[in-house]
Amino acid sequence: MPTIIHKKFQQNLTRIIDKRHLQKIIVTVSGGQDSLCLIKLVIDLQKKYNWHIEVIYIDHQWRNDSQKNTKHIINFIQTTNLNLSIYQIKHVILSEVEARNLRYKIFLKHAKDNEYKFVMTAHTETDRIETFLQQIIRGTSIDGATSLTWNRQIGNNIQIIRPLLNFSRGDITWFCRKYHLPIWSDTTNYEYNIQRNRLRNELLPYIKQYFLHCIDKHITSFLEISNQDNEYIKQNAIKLYLISRHNNHIGLNCLLIREQHLAIQARTLQLFFYYHFNKSINKNALKQVILLVQQHKNKIKLLYWENLKIYKDRNWLYVY
Repeated sequence: MPTIIHKKFQQNLTRIIDKRHLQKIIVTVSGGQDSLCLIKLVIDLQKKYNWHIEVIYIDHQWRNDSQKNTKHIINFIQTTNLNLSIYQIKHVILSEVEARNLRYKIFLKHAKDNEYKFVMTAHTETDRIETFLQQIIRGTSIDGATSLTWNRQIGNNIQIIRPLLNFSRGDITWFCRKYHLPIWSDTTNYEYNIQRNRLRNELLPYIKQYFLHCIDKHITSFLEISNQDNEYIKQNAIKLYLISRHNNHIGLNCLLIREQHLAIQARTLQLFFYYHFNKSINKNALKQVILLVQQHKNKIKLLYWENLKIYKDRNWLYVY
């Protein structure tokens, strides 16, 4: 019998993508309650939509019980008749950011090699809120604050989709208990040297108790509104980049760039550097480049950032 969680899951998929395009899907799993909830939902709807599903597990070898966790996942997936691929990271990576980047590289390569167009992850409302708080603490932009979105392009015709992004921890816990899913308890979730754990187990409960008990809903509402604003800026930046780029060289038309609002200028330049050099330009370098673009003098001006030479010649910004 389908539950309200099943209905919510289907509504989210409709919101993200046309379900008719979801023919082959990679589903990521960790063994925790979020990923097992996702696996169960996907299995329950598999026959209805005729999905071909493959499960991927990445073992970072962070814990002493990593091998037991891997065996637990193998045993569980065997009961589902789904295909399972396991990647074991030989060298332990302690940085959460580096580990996440490596996971996405693995997802992208596996999807390309096996002709998948969608990678489904079990990120929830809780993950979204924690990511937002982490980014705010680091002094991020609106783009960074809203980085955990419903879907994200990670390669040509390959998307990450997050259909549990409005599922609360209570939703997930209830669903797992109802279907007696064999959750693996990750002991690293209780290690307070990891910033995310302090946010989850100390900061958020403190705010709920002493400031606002429904802080989750307020942050989620703020993120939905901010994501719309961010998409508007992003789309305008893409349009500006397309009309201002040089036809033959790696360059931008400064006259067209400086006519726009500073927010559009900054986002267009970030897009320019990421597209051509696969680099996220830092704040200080971005400020210098914007000043260079805004100068009206036609003299050649030079800047150096990392291994790139950035210069303005007449009304064009060039990078080599």
